[in-house]
Amino acid sequence: MLVILTAIVLALIGLALAGGGAWLTALGGSWYYLIAGLAFLLSAYFLFRRRSAALWVYAALVVGSIAWAVWEVGFDWWQLGARGGVIVVLGLWLWMPWIRGRLAGGRGWSASTIGLTLANLVAIVVAVYAMFQDPQDIAGSLNTASVIANPNLGADFDDGDWQQYGRTPYGQRYSPLAQITTQNVASLQPAWTYQTGDVKRPDDVGETTYQVTPIKVRDTLYICTPHNLAIALDAATGAEKWRFDANSGMNPDRQHQTCRGVTYWADPTAAPGTACAERVYLPTADARLIALDAANGAVCPGFADQGTLHLEAGMPFVPAGYYYSTSPPVAVDGKLVIGGAVNDNYSTTEQSGVIRAFDALTGALVWNWDSGNPGQTTPIDIAGGATYTANSPNSWSVFSVDAALGQIYVPLGNQVPDQIGIGRTASVEKYSSSMVALDIATGRDIWVNQFVHHDLWDMDVPAQPALLDITNADGTPVPALVVPTKQGDIYVLDRRTGAPILPITEEPAPQGAVQGDFSAPTQPTSALSFKPAPLREQDMWGITMFDQMMCRIELHQNRYEGRYTPPSLQGSIVYPGNFGTFNWGSIAIDPERQIMFGMPTYLAFTSRLVPAADIPKRGQGEKGSEQGLNRNDGAPYGVVMGPFLGPLGIPCQAPGWGFVAGADLRTGEIAYKHRNGTVRDMTPLPLPFKVGVPGIGGPIITKGGVAFLGASVDDFLRAYDVTTGNQLWEARLPAGGQSTPMTYTVGDKQYVLIVAGGHGSVGTKPGDYVMAYTLP
Repeated sequence: MLVILTAIVLALIGLALAGGGAWLTALGGSWYYLIAGLAFLLSAYFLFRRRSAALWVYAALVVGSIAWAVWEVGFDWWQLGARGGVIVVLGLWLWMPWIRGRLAGGRGWSASTIGLTLANLVAIVVAVYAMFQDPQDIAGSLNTASVIANPNLGADFDDGDWQQYGRTPYGQRYSPLAQITTQNVASLQPAWTYQTGDVKRPDDVGETTYQVTPIKVRDTLYICTPHNLAIALDAATGAEKWRFDANSGMNPDRQHQTCRGVTYWADPTAAPGTACAERVYLPTADARLIALDAANGAVCPGFADQGTLHLEAGMPFVPAGYYYSTSPPVAVDGKLVIGGAVNDNYSTTEQSGVIRAFDALTGALVWNWDSGNPGQTTPIDIAGGATYTANSPNSWSVFSVDAALGQIYVPLGNQVPDQIGIGRTASVEKYSSSMVALDIATGRDIWVNQFVHHDLWDMDVPAQPALLDITNADGTPVPALVVPTKQGDIYVLDRRTGAPILPITEEPAPQGAVQGDFSAPTQPTSALSFKPAPLREQDMWGITMFDQMMCRIELHQNRYEGRYTPPSLQGSIVYPGNFGTFNWGSIAIDPERQIMFGMPTYLAFTSRLVPAADIPKRGQGEKGSEQGLNRNDGAPYGVVMGPFLGPLGIPCQAPGWGFVAGADLRTGEIAYKHRNGTVRDMTPLPLPFKVGVPGIGGPIITKGGVAFLGASVDDFLRAYDVTTGNQLWEARLPAGGQSTPMTYTVGDKQYVLIVAGGHGSVGTKPGDYVMAYTLP
């Protein structure tokens, strides 16, 4: 009976593989699955006949499959397992005496038994060898010597503070603290835990996330939460000092319910200790900016409208939930400079992407720079009915500032709809998906450098740029700006002019957009790049050979010609996807050693255009999301977007999906790249397999030579040796750590802190935790 049941299983597998394999072959794909399916069917036939020829056929299938798999992917265990797992398990089953012993000529150590034994041994040896190999790993080390002693960190405050989102206006995410080192970091232990009480609600939008990096001024930490609570904590104990609730309400039209941070500013004209002499500014999900007294959380009534600045003022359209600020403004020269997020792909009647500077004391508008009308920076006459340009490229991320140069650096996004470029103006074509430098005093643009031409892929410049002085070949320091991008390029520019320090080249790009649109003939790429190699059929993956085969079929069914394949009606693969190789978490740099540490992530997405006439009416209770159907009301097409997943809901491309990496910013050389994170929180069982998982969030670097990073979709905070990228320590978090950590001191003790509240879009565990760690 076991023999017959086994034969039935082999026959069913053979039919599935032969049918799918024929489909794949017809699409121009690999013949392997068709051949393997026929081999399964032949083995099943011989089993039904109880003939030992079944063992010979299966032995040939095992050896042939292993040879084919190694030819396709080398000794990458995760890819070999998908190809050979089912085959090897069944090969071992056929070898069992209760199967082979009931076949004519299969008892004892017959020739057929020996043949299958040798085939299974070959498979096992290859599997064991592959477990100790990692073809994707780059091993190496960064320089340890100081290139510039006492580098410019961008601010003059105590080393133990972290007063802005990226610590200073330079956005370096670098701390000069060195109490925690590579030698003692493994001894870190919890110091205190605080819970905000702001947790994800049943009526929240999908992307309700804790992305906040706290700031620290003297003995106080300041944070914000997704639903716009501002909270002050004692930095040594985590005890709450005060909290303020902005009461920003709920709105299903918001695509994002998050707050990345608050802004600290001290009034230089106020006497210390007076009301609102030091302020914290809270951006809200209903498009307000609220000024709070840093001492007690009271609203500062002299700012704007009784302490509240209404950011929808001057917008041509003001539907609730379509415009808000998820990132903190920057404070410089008595001004607050702020951008805003717009809902991607909702409508062509979107709010303006205007960048505005307000007086930090009074809230008065000082200047406005609108990428749709860049020449007009004097404040528009809002009271007289003037409005900003509708649907101009916006900036939802964090800005950096060089006060000495008088420049503010703004990462810009794309015009909505992201995937359709029909009818874009000359200004949109110039400023979309670029870095622009604005004059702090007037708002006029000084230079612009575009990183995607005629963006059809939602490749916003997503991250705060990092500023440092890079030493050139003759030893002269050059004021530099480092910009990580979604497409994987890291641009190193002279921040005075926008000219490249590391070379930028233009590469031919795929052509053929939908009717009425076009795609740029070339796209830029940087000499320092973590862009992935183009996807190939052999890069498709699955838990088993069956879902891997279906992913191969799906690859051929979509349009894909490499990076920047235009969106299409049939569906196109976007790789890297708009999740980004890098996103708002940016990178961390060491300005003394002139190196970087980052978390490149690789996830392919699909993008399929839908004619407007075929888009169903909006359903009751439908919530804002960047995945699924994006309606693009007013445009000729909507778009269906999402990650490129197989039938089991896992990525179609093979792991690793997430890495840690280090590079030299002077040469552009990538020194190391290692898989990061496990599937522990991606599977029903807590499996600690280190495949390299996706993540969103950012790292920090300390002078002690340690990098800290949460971000990955397993719930850990980890420490790494910046020089080699080797992991030195990890701590289990009670929720997803999709934020950027920070570090500070109180007295003579250094702390490392991360906020763990989860990320709705990547599905990590929600929570409301603030976690601090220190040495014993």
